[in-house]
Amino acid sequence: MKRTERQLDAHCLALCLSPSIGAKTLDSLLQHFDQDLEAILAASTAQLLKVRGVGRAIAREIRGINPVRAAADLERWRGQDIDALTAFDRAYPQALRGLADAPPALFISGQAQPENMAEALAIVGTRQPSAEARFLTLQLAMKLARKGCAVVSGLALGVDTAAHTGALSAQGRTIAVLGSGLLNVYPEANRALAARIRGSGAVISEALPEWGANAQRLVARNRIISGLSRAVIVVESHVDGGAMYSARFAREQWRPVFTFDLPASGNQALIKGGACVLKRDNPLDGLFCL
Repeated sequence: MKRTERQLDAHCLALCLSPSIGAKTLDSLLQHFDQDLEAILAASTAQLLKVRGVGRAIAREIRGINPVRAAADLERWRGQDIDALTAFDRAYPQALRGLADAPPALFISGQAQPENMAEALAIVGTRQPSAEARFLTLQLAMKLARKGCAVVSGLALGVDTAAHTGALSAQGRTIAVLGSGLLNVYPEANRALAARIRGSGAVISEALPEWGANAQRLVARNRIISGLSRAVIVVESHVDGGAMYSARFAREQWRPVFTFDLPASGNQALIKGGACVLKRDNPLDGLFCL
């Protein structure tokens, strides 16, 4: 029987959401089984163990995958305006495809599609910004939005909130990358902001829609923030602040890092490490030399 698109979606999603299967293992499986997803899910333990990188634990996990349940979940999420993208989908963000740790699946809700946002720039920073940093963030996000750039951030309080708000106030596009599922928006105080973002931008996550936030997911989402973006701007951060993860991931992904010459320890560490310094009165000068 010929597979329908929905069946194909379910096979893709079921495999991509398997906790132990990362991008490298998935690639090995596809190569071994000639790009046939059904063959992977139908394979015996002995057949799976012949694949490079697949041990008994992963083989057992694959054997336990239920595409029927995945199809039902997908239908339920779509009924709540959440779509799932896998690396097999054309709509999967091109900017993420080359990453060694690209998420095998993404959940997305909103009007915009990340793969169309070629001019995306990340703005991140502390949850407790100084008055100057908050002002710089709002102004920068508004100016970028008016230039047609999509502003990417993490929906956290402080700088992230100002970045999303600035882009929205300029009728621009913004993408919020969550460290929780889309049905369990974190922080709760920004649920209304997430709803506003869906109206003209997108809210995305690699976590299952019902999952809550935890430290591991909050850190991991930073690689998606930087991965979607041409560059990362750390407006203000302490040296041990969460925004510094975005800067580290950006460097690993060969994305340029920008900051302002503010007294915060993270800003000074970034400048010492070679980050480009933006002018407070005209930050776009440096950014559009990319």
